[in-house]
Amino acid sequence: MRPMLATRGEVVPPGEGWSHEVKWDGIRLLADARDGAAPRLATRNENDCTVAWPELLPGPLPGRDLLVDGEVIGLDARGLPDFGVLQDRMHVRKATTAQRMAAADPATFMVFDVLRLDGRDLTDLPLAERRAVLESLGLDGTWQVPAAYDDGAMLLDATAQQGLEGIVSKRLSSRYEPGARSRHWLKFPHRRRESYVVGGWRPETGSSNRLGSVLVGEPTPDGLVYRGRVGSGIAGKAGPLLLAALEPLARGTSPFAEQVPKVDAVGTRWVEPRLVVDVEALGRSRQDRLRQPAYCGLRPDLDPDQLSEEA
Repeated sequence: MRPMLATRGEVVPPGEGWSHEVKWDGIRLLADARDGAAPRLATRNENDCTVAWPELLPGPLPGRDLLVDGEVIGLDARGLPDFGVLQDRMHVRKATTAQRMAAADPATFMVFDVLRLDGRDLTDLPLAERRAVLESLGLDGTWQVPAAYDDGAMLLDATAQQGLEGIVSKRLSSRYEPGARSRHWLKFPHRRRESYVVGGWRPETGSSNRLGSVLVGEPTPDGLVYRGRVGSGIAGKAGPLLLAALEPLARGTSPFAEQVPKVDAVGTRWVEPRLVVDVEALGRSRQDRLRQPAYCGLRPDLDPDQLSEEA
């Protein structure tokens, strides 16, 4: 199952028909426990990532049949959610490595919806009823139920002041629609972090095998539209990790639908447009290029076609 997704909103909806939550800066997970076994953890594109998060197992309700939706988060030195804390852990597939990293930087699973409980499918219930069921479960420890608020405008202002990612507003009468991007859930992010597809990379100046920057694009009905070259943030361990993911995708021609400016195209090594990365930028230029972009990390939990659906 793929999770229900929010649509970007323009104005936070007022009124008693809506509930508002913090938008967590983490990785979306579905946790599915069946037949008394520990939960299977899956990303939003249905990849099994159970081994990467041993501190979330066996879960707070061992032996129960359960399917929940939420966001796994890591905290920085200030105690604020920080996607960067999760970067090294997202790719772990060895249990011993995952145990070591969990001990050093434990994650928390913020569970905001329950979809099945003890064999009963809850997806057709309104959110208000699902939320009541979720709160009755008594989750604690590494699994927590985040607070919900009545005043969305207040929460949007408060999260901005606290340096949080933003908020999500949800219609209390809405049913859960797996895999759908719904207007019943509206997201209001503070930061201009967005996901893009990598179409090529350029070596660092003076080197033939060290990554210096990547060329990114936005999937559209007309193909992959070029949005700019990203070099900031690719340092330390980030560069070799990204390059290792890109090298097997090498191709001879540009994957972009339009001609890439010569200043960016010269020396670029083109790749199949399969890898998704997060980029923060100060908006876009008049040419629709990213302004002062910075690389924030790989997104193995996202596929390019999912970005097309969001566009």
